[in-house]
Order: sequence, then structure tokens, then C-alpha cells
Amino acid sequence: MPLPPGRPAPLRRWLPAAVTALLVLATGCSGVTAPTDAGGPAASAVPSPSASTSPAAGTTSCDYPAAAPAAKPVDPPRTTGVPTRGTVRYTLAMTGGPVTLTLDRAKAPCTVNSFVSLADQHYIDGTRCHRLADSGIFILQCGDPTGTGSGGPGYSFADETTGRDTYTSGVVAMANAGPDTNGSQFFLIWEDSTPLDQHPNYTVFARMDAASRDVVAQMAGEGQDGSNPDGTGRPNNPSEIRTVTRR
Repeated sequence: MPLPPGRPAPLRRWLPAAVTALLVLATGCSGVTAPTDAGGPAASAVPSPSASTSPAAGTTSCDYPAAAPAAKPVDPPRTTGVPTRGTVRYTLAMTGGPVTLTLDRAKAPCTVNSFVSLADQHYIDGTRCHRLADSGIFILQCGDPTGTGSGGPGYSFADETTGRDTYTSGVVAMANAGPDTNGSQFFLIWEDSTPLDQHPNYTVFARMDAASRDVVAQMAGEGQDGSNPDGTGRPNNPSEIRTVTRR
């Protein structure tokens, strides 16, 4: 795909900032700050204590401790009887068209449980994706009702990473502010973003189909305003998630 107009400086000039700060959210802060441990060992190297799986029953328990006040009123997800099998599909009705996500319960049950809870409560409806990276790393970051990158659902939860995750075209993963600080923000990848493979600290929980990737690529192709120090910025396209519907 041709590079969109208004692309930021070449990747080699801002890659360190992108890897450490691109996908973070500063819950309860006025701006976005980089995690202090970025570039260190993957947090997923040690199994998370927040989930207790019951293979026979096909369910697990998840922990969602309170965090900064929610950006929008919402109830926390259930913590017991969380499914660990199968998939669930949601369609985001976005400015550029429908974007369908297939969520993998087996790969990231607590993350999927949170997304399902937020989506079914319409927490994500009417929100604009607030950050776009369109050189070297190709992500559209969404899920903050405030549109600032600092908003969250009032709780956090642990990473569900493997240390071997890859960030290829079609992947949907969680943004965070360091280990186990996931909330409501997530990002859509429409082209391979292999520099992130060196720091696989972002929980992969869903995938987009080819048509959905094309929708995201078209919106991203309108460029971004370069308003962030790392060369990313607000999308020029409104990139609004109007509604989220379970398929």
C-alpha cells in the first residue's frame, strides 16, 4: 500500500519512542506517558496470577481491580465463569465502513470478557479513534470515550501475552501503560508492524478479516496530524466507532 500523505519522519528516527510510547494509555493522567519497563523482558514470561483456569469446565476466573475513575459510566465485567473456549464476533460500524472482529476466548479469555462487557454496555459506541501511526508501525488506536488517550473503564486487568506474539496485518491488541494495566483501549493493525514483535507486551485478542483491514487502511490513508512527539497523531479521518454489534 502506498504511504499515506503527511507521513511522519522515517521510522529509524522515532522507532524507540514508538515502541515505548506508541500504544500506551495514561489512565487518570492528563497525557500519555511511556511505560518505565519498555524494552525489558516480556511481562508474559511469568503466568498472570489474576486468572485461574478450570479446563474441565472450560471457564476461568478473572480479576478486574479498580483503577482511575471511568471515562464513561460502565459496570465492570463478571469475574467468574468466564469462557475459555470458542470465538465471538463483533462488528464496529465505523466512519469508513464495517470492521468485523473475531475475538478468541481461548487465547485471551479475560481480555475478551472485558471487551464483550464494554461492547454490550455500549461503552465504545460513539467514540473516535484517537491515535494513528502510519509509517513502519501501522496502528489505529481506539477505545477511549474521551478521545484523549487517557480515558479508561475504571478498572484494569492483567496481560494475556505469550512472549511470542506477532503484530501482523489484521491483528487487534490491547494498548497499555505497562504490565497489567489494560483497560478499554485497543489498536487495529492493517499492515504488518513487525517492530512491535521485539516487544510483544500487548495482548492479542482478536483479528480482522480482509475486508475490515481494507476499511481501516482506507481511513488511515487520509493521514494524521503529527501532533504527538513520536510522530503519530490524531487521524485526519474522523475514524469514529458509531456502534458495536455482536454478530
